[in-house]
Formats: sequence, C-alpha cells, structure tokens
Amino acid sequence: MRRKRVFKIILIILVVVLAIISVSILGLYINHRVKLNREAEEFSPPGEMVEINEKQFHVYSEGNGPSTLVFLSGHGTSYPTLDFKPLWSKFAQDYRIVVIEKPGYGWSEPSDSPRDIDTILEETRTALDLAGESGPYILFPHSMSGLEAIYWAQKYPTEVQAIIGLDPLILESVELLPKTSKSQLNMVYFISRIGLSRLMPSSEIANTLPLLDSDELSEEEKDEYVSIFYKSSLTKNMLEEFNQLKNNAQTIMDNSLPIETPMYFFISTEQSELVEGWKDALIDYAANLNIGQTTELSTSHYIHHDESQAIYNNVISFFQQNQID
Repeated sequence: MRRKRVFKIILIILVVVLAIISVSILGLYINHRVKLNREAEEFSPPGEMVEINEKQFHVYSEGNGPSTLVFLSGHGTSYPTLDFKPLWSKFAQDYRIVVIEKPGYGWSEPSDSPRDIDTILEETRTALDLAGESGPYILFPHSMSGLEAIYWAQKYPTEVQAIIGLDPLILESVELLPKTSKSQLNMVYFISRIGLSRLMPSSEIANTLPLLDSDELSEEEKDEYVSIFYKSSLTKNMLEEFNQLKNNAQTIMDNSLPIETPMYFFISTEQSELVEGWKDALIDYAANLNIGQTTELSTSHYIHHDESQAIYNNVISFFQQNQID
C-alpha cells in the first residue's frame, strides 16, 4: 500500500515537471514567433527577392565592372549577405558582386525542395537569371559551397570564369571532416526553432557572430544580423544539406576534374589544425589544375572575416597574372 502511494506521488511529480517543461517550451516558442514578426517589420531585405518554386530567394547585388563575382556561403551561415561584406565591399568598387542566399539562409524562405547538389545548383543559376545577372561568373565559395562551385565548373564550364575558394570543401576533404551525429544536429535544430537561442548571453552571441565586434558592419547591420541569426540558424534546409553531403560528393566524383577552370584556394591555419589533411588536400587539388594556386593564412575558418584585405590583394594579382577580367 505504501509502495503504491510512493509510486503515485512520483508519478504526479513527473507529470507536473513535464507540464512545466511543456508550458515553458510553448512560451519560448510563442515569444520567438512574436519577436520574429516584429523583427520582420523592423528590418527588410537589402537585396532583391525572386520567386523559385513558389518560394522567395534573396539575391544581393552591388557595383559594376568587367566580371560578376558570385559569393556562395558555407553550411549554416545564417546571414550570407552581411557575412561576406568585409570581402565583397572591397571588390564592389571595381566589379559586380552578387550574394546568393539559399533556401533557409538569410532572408530566403525555407523550402521543401531536396538538397541534392543538382537542385542547389539549378536554384542558384535560376536566382541569378531572375535577378538579371549573366555570366560567366567568378565564384567565391566558402566551406561546403566549394562542392557546388566545382560541380558548376564540371556541369557548365563556360559559365565559370574562375573559382576563388575561401577555405573551400572539396571532394577529397569530405571524408576528413569530424563526424557529427544526427542527434546533435537535431537537438540544435530543435533549440533554434523554439527560440531557445534567444536566451544565449550576449558574450556567447558575440562568439558565434564574430563580426559583431568588427567595424565592418554598422550598428544597424549588427542588430539585423542578430535578428536573422535567431530566424535562420540551422534551418531544415541546412540540416538536409548536411545529410546529403556524401551523396553530393558522390555526384561530383562521377564527373571529371575541371582542369580548365582557374582556381585559387585560401586555406586557414585553424581549419588545417582541426582537420588533419585539409591543407594537403587543397594543395594537391590545385596542383592538378592547369591554373591552380593556394595561399595559407593565419586565421579562422571564416577566412573572409579576418583577412579580407589580404584575400583582395592576392586575388587582384591572380586576376592580373592570368588575364582574368
């Protein structure tokens, strides 16, 4: 009899605890949605919105010049337009620059379209076309978008004038990456979607978004960056991109090396230390191209934040040496 009473008390306690947790999560989610709506009214996309498969894509462009430089963000970059600003702002003086935000990134709406590399590439090309841009393009892929850039050069070689890799992921590096469990990613996805990230202390936000401590962004842009981070950190499209990584790598493997496309890879010391073989893989890849070059910079994986001026100077020299306009 006593055991039944103790069990009943424990059961009641569990029910109460679960109810408190459920109400707390619901409260967090409602607060998150209310603030997202408020922030959507406070800020607006700085670029052009184009529609693909009934979803809105954000395409930011600026400047004019002999060539169009297309910036492709790495996996999980919540706001590509501002993330690349330290670099594209330097090139925009003499070139046309374009930043494509894929579904679930920045101001672009999440999409139900698959995240295989063919779909990703065709959406990028369509977004450029709808925004009135025309190639051939010089691609600036960061991290995982290195695969997209290489596949672009394989599939449509006349559209790719050159590739400037910003610590890019290449086929040979995929197996070198540290293993990340799906359960970890699903947990981060859940935290992001219910708005728990809004409880992060400001110091942790600054560590996650280092450009907040930079003078490359205005105070208004920094506020906008944080609001987009809350909206677009690890969306369902980002999650699916990660799940499709090996399949996308296999698609690239089935095609030949685009040796005719000039490529210049900037390699970060931090990533080389974290991922054994990262630097060697990029150096070996570039060595097999007709025109291939690499430069290692003492910086983080977000190489375009810390060394934008060095990258700009080296790229301009690379263009001049190889008669790339």
